[in-house]
Amino acid sequence: MRGPETGSAEIGSAGMRGAGARGAARRRLCAAAAVLGLLALTGCGQEGTPEGAGDGAGDGGEAPEYEVADGVELSGSPTWEAADEAGRLRIGVKFEEPGLGSMSTGAEAPEGFDIEIAKIAAGRLGFAPDEIEWIETVTPNRETFLQSGNVDLVVGTYTITDERREVVDFAGPYYVAGQDLLVAADSDIRGPEDLTGRTVCATDGSTPGQRIAAEHPEAELVAYDSAALCYEQLQAGAVEAVTTDDAMLRGFAAMDPESFAVVGRPFSEEPYGIGLPKGDDVLREALNDAIESAVDEGDWEAAFAHTLGDSSGVRTPVVDRY
Repeated sequence: MRGPETGSAEIGSAGMRGAGARGAARRRLCAAAAVLGLLALTGCGQEGTPEGAGDGAGDGGEAPEYEVADGVELSGSPTWEAADEAGRLRIGVKFEEPGLGSMSTGAEAPEGFDIEIAKIAAGRLGFAPDEIEWIETVTPNRETFLQSGNVDLVVGTYTITDERREVVDFAGPYYVAGQDLLVAADSDIRGPEDLTGRTVCATDGSTPGQRIAAEHPEAELVAYDSAALCYEQLQAGAVEAVTTDDAMLRGFAAMDPESFAVVGRPFSEEPYGIGLPKGDDVLREALNDAIESAVDEGDWEAAFAHTLGDSSGVRTPVVDRY
């Protein structure tokens, strides 16, 4: 456990600190490193999604600041206790999803809405941003990383499903996305009913890919390790559509809006949750509290505005305390 200290944690100091090195007197700390200009995301296509957020992702201003809690004690949470002893919280995130979780060349830390949510959650658990170790985590290895102890949490467009809850736990959701299709701007694909005989790319192991396979077996499904690789296949003409959550697709479309477009007819609900090791109920409840307080106190809205744009009308997440 940490010994008593005074002073505030320093962002950007050299490396991770061990147990006992974190100050007890916390101050509001910067939640992100330099803002490098995220890709534009228009409305997510679901009910209540902002329609005017498309001309530029985020507000372009300084990163929000989030409270870092002092004196947190989660007795009974082996995950938190190990992280507290180590003086760092290991969070698995995506590095290739524009606006949600991406790592720019030369950047010291990833950025995006998921990253902001991770910082908010970490702060509620008593960890400052410089006490987070960001670990790149792709869709196929999220459960494995949590089960093996490679990460303490996963905040990476991680859809809550009953199947996944058999092996890991979730807090949240902190956002509800919808599955859609990214196609060439001149494509005649208007929805999943047009996928017969068409080649569709999805992230390996993702729920969007599983849905296409189960509900639209007439489509020719191919899978890659990341949505970014699927986008490259679409650019090359090797596939005719990419399917994943609408927020991600609009980030890709914004890179070349003359060539690619999102169909705009989401056909699912994808509740994003914070993944954590199975059976750590104390940690799960603390994270649920963190999400609820972030919504109530305005941090959720600030994070959304900073990364994805105007949150007016966006569906406010409601935590499921299963």
